[in-house]
Amino acid sequence: MHGIDIMNFATFDLNLMRVLDALLREGSTVRAGERLGLSQPAVSAALGRLRHALDDELFVRQGSGLVPTDYARGLALPLRQEIDRIEALFIPPTAFDPSTAEGTFRLAGSDFFAEVLMPVLARELPARAPKVRVQLIDLLPSNYLDSLERYQADIALIPAETFPDWVEAATLFQSPFGVIARPDHPAILAAGIAPGGTLPLDLFCSLGHALFSPEGRMQSITDEALAKIGKSREVVMTMPVFSGICRVVAESDLIAVVPRQLGLILGPKMGLVSYEPPIPMPTMRIVAAWHRRSTGNPTHRWLRTLLQQSMRPLDDSRPPSLASG
Repeated sequence: MHGIDIMNFATFDLNLMRVLDALLREGSTVRAGERLGLSQPAVSAALGRLRHALDDELFVRQGSGLVPTDYARGLALPLRQEIDRIEALFIPPTAFDPSTAEGTFRLAGSDFFAEVLMPVLARELPARAPKVRVQLIDLLPSNYLDSLERYQADIALIPAETFPDWVEAATLFQSPFGVIARPDHPAILAAGIAPGGTLPLDLFCSLGHALFSPEGRMQSITDEALAKIGKSREVVMTMPVFSGICRVVAESDLIAVVPRQLGLILGPKMGLVSYEPPIPMPTMRIVAAWHRRSTGNPTHRWLRTLLQQSMRPLDDSRPPSLASG
């Protein structure tokens, strides 16, 4: 029978909970040690004690990694919840000091945030919270929120939507949509459209489009907006990263509809110019979303505030020029 009986729980080293949690997260004694500030031999020794105490192998080696047993996998979520609860219990919010706070936080987001957020955090964290580490990881294509529920991410940087009750969110910025193209695009030059101008509807629909889609979908809200007026466009390719979208647009006659801020920030770096779309489109609201179990965590709360402060300069809640008349 797995688990610790009532007789020996009093002698169980509760520090082993953190080791087990790190191993479940990382799948490696080396990476778990880096997360905890322990050596690899120390983590291996702790794993040996865990196996003895819990009467289960817990992990089996597969290649260079460790795969949890069914019993260990079943412990992952409840164990993380208990650790979060204990950490929040013993850190009074009024006593929180970011300069001494410790933790590693995973932010799930597109590569857009590698350009606009991570450089800001690279400047701010060493000065304000030198022991706090952040990792930008890919969004799960099929379900942005799944990474939050399964503890694979601490905060998801995603478009606002109707979230389930266990998710909380805070607005980071709003962005209308714009169109990017290379500055010497022959069809746009022939139409006499200057950068910043509005592309004619027929031209917009006749050109090939590149579409950002982590899921590989061939349609987006742009196609929904076109369908409302009986029009359609041709999506030639999709890519899961914005940098790839910008690259193919810079080196072809394709165009792409992207958040306006993306065009303004990445466009000049990649030799692109921006235009207004020919149809009214909704303003996109980007939020930081997290599991409610983390709401009271002081370090998590501080990081959320820092994300909002860092992204506020990007906010552009003005309506697109066409929609405003």
